[in-house]
Amino acid sequence: MIEVVLLAIALAMDAFAVSIGMGAKSQKQSQQYARHLAIYAALYFGIAQGVMPLIGYLLGAALLGWLAAAAPWIGGIILIALGGKMLYEVLSGEDDEEDIDVGGSVISHRTMFTLAIATSIDAMAAGFTLNLLALNAWLACLIIAVVTAVFGWLGVYLGRRSGTWLEDKAEVLGGVVLIAIGIKVMFFG
Repeated sequence: MIEVVLLAIALAMDAFAVSIGMGAKSQKQSQQYARHLAIYAALYFGIAQGVMPLIGYLLGAALLGWLAAAAPWIGGIILIALGGKMLYEVLSGEDDEEDIDVGGSVISHRTMFTLAIATSIDAMAAGFTLNLLALNAWLACLIIAVVTAVFGWLGVYLGRRSGTWLEDKAEVLGGVVLIAIGIKVMFFG
């Protein structure tokens, strides 16, 4: 179960970093605006992060019979690659998510949906590895959704208070945890 919580935290870091950015950019807005933004971040990011690994799990379950012998290696490589991608983006200064301007207007549902999907694509790939862990995948996806919702909500408030300096640190933590879980899946079952 600890693996699921660590996986959930690692997968939530993209959404957390985006939420921090949204919170930082909304510092001049009202407290009510921040409250709404935090609720939307929690809902959109949490739901997307819960559904995407489920899709990956179901696709992985369909393919697992064909790839049973190689599944731990494939799952481990996927997690290590996702973690490496997160670390690369932080260290190189590149980011595949667009900055959004929340400056005098409320973020649209379309923008929130787009951000939620963009930050949860990695979770779909990581969902494949749920087939390799001895746990209930539905419960795992629920845990991932709840953890991401909490991080999305907190991220808005942290960004509002601290600015954007936490964004990169969250991404680094997520990348390192994904790499560690990938190594465990590959070598330690």
